[in-house]
Formats: sequence, C-alpha cells, structure tokens
Amino acid sequence: MQEIERKFLVTGDYKNDAFKAQRITQGYLNSAPERCVRVRIKGEQGFLTIKGISDAAGLSRFEWEREIPVAEAQALLALCEPGVIDKTRYLVKAGLHTFEVDEFYGDNAGLVVAEVELTSVDEAFAKPSWLGEEVTGDKRYYNSQLMQQPYSLWLR
Repeated sequence: MQEIERKFLVTGDYKNDAFKAQRITQGYLNSAPERCVRVRIKGEQGFLTIKGISDAAGLSRFEWEREIPVAEAQALLALCEPGVIDKTRYLVKAGLHTFEVDEFYGDNAGLVVAEVELTSVDEAFAKPSWLGEEVTGDKRYYNSQLMQQPYSLWLR
C-alpha cells in the first residue's frame, strides 16, 4: 500500500480542536530508510509496521502494518535500536481531513509536528491556523531519524 502524506510544524493551539489523544511509544528494529521496521504501542494495542523508502519529494512510500498483541510489542521494543520515541498523538479534524498532531517528549521535547494523509500528491486540503512551515521530505523529522538525532541536539 502506498502512503501519501504531508508534514508540517505546528505553531499554534490545536488541542482545543482535538477529538482524540493517545500516548504512543515506538522503537525501530531496523531504521534503514529502504526498509524501516517499527514496533509501536498505541494505548492498549501493539503494531508492527514496515515502511519503504520515500519518493524524491518525500510525499509517498510503501507502508505495511499489522496489529500484534501488546505483550509481543513490549517484547519487541526491548530488541529495538536505542532511542525510543515517546509522544502523544492528537487527532484534529480540518475540513475533509484529519490531521495527526504529534507532541514529542524526552529528547524530542518541544517538537510538535502535524501530518495529513492524502489520496493523491496534488489533493487539496484545508490548512488550519495552527499549521506552520511544511517539512515534508525533510528526513530530520522522520521518527526513525528523531530516535538517532533527537530534536534536543538540533538546538545546540
């Protein structure tokens, strides 16, 4: 399955518009861009995800995901590369789309990023007032990179 998404920094208040918030812990069994393998615990659910390399614009890439028992996800997290990602994901409706707004903790504290999934690369979407600079294709904002080069290191 091809995933098409755009990513933005968040510059304003979005929490009042959120209809759901969920804590996410995730790690990477393999963080290579060609075959990134992620383990995630989202609430009481576990997931295993494989992502391929992004296209040149950073808009589209292969993604495969399956739910797994949370106990298995916890066991797999123990095998992951160093640098677990800890964040809260807020779901915020804007027009016909739902933005996933991630507020990061730990070494990535202070970073808030919003993603919107699209059905085509040129699909129009409403841009809420809290949406800031677009960072689609900037690999520094990939979770697999944030575990290796956390946001706190950028600020030094």
